[in-house]
Amino acid sequence: MLVAATLVVFPFCMLFASISDLLSMTIANRVSIILLVAFAVLAPLTGMDWTTYGWHFLAGALVLCVTFTLFALGGIGGGDAKLMTATAVWMGFGPLLLEYLINATFLGGLLTVGILLFRKSPFAVLYGGNVFLRNFTDQVSGVPYGIALGVAGLMVYPKTAVVVAALQQMVSP
Repeated sequence: MLVAATLVVFPFCMLFASISDLLSMTIANRVSIILLVAFAVLAPLTGMDWTTYGWHFLAGALVLCVTFTLFALGGIGGGDAKLMTATAVWMGFGPLLLEYLINATFLGGLLTVGILLFRKSPFAVLYGGNVFLRNFTDQVSGVPYGIALGVAGLMVYPKTAVVVAALQQMVSP
């Protein structure tokens, strides 16, 4: 059960957030809440010590401070800020968090440039009514950055302490 929950909850939430942001330019609060609660329950079951557990939540708190500031300045959306915070808790305070943030920044930059180029192209007129591309064509709409956050999270997730511990429990008798 632990392995199944570990291998399903985080990836599902990242995919859901990405698709939701693509289609509606919103990331539901429940996604971040599910991520936080799932980590809070699953991490101790994998054998994570309480100090490390605390560091994971500290990582989330630090990311929340930065992303809340960016949100207040209009730099990112509220759903993006909450998703980054919840993802940071899973990554922990260390190299994986840095890898996640670098991946998200790089992918977000590519996504932004791609959308800006698409909006200036003739394809934007042709595909403006497409349910998957309508937010890409809207000149006043922002960038569904949740796509980059979700993909970046999925790229780093297999290396997290929770996944590694769950897989070790699956393999050992």
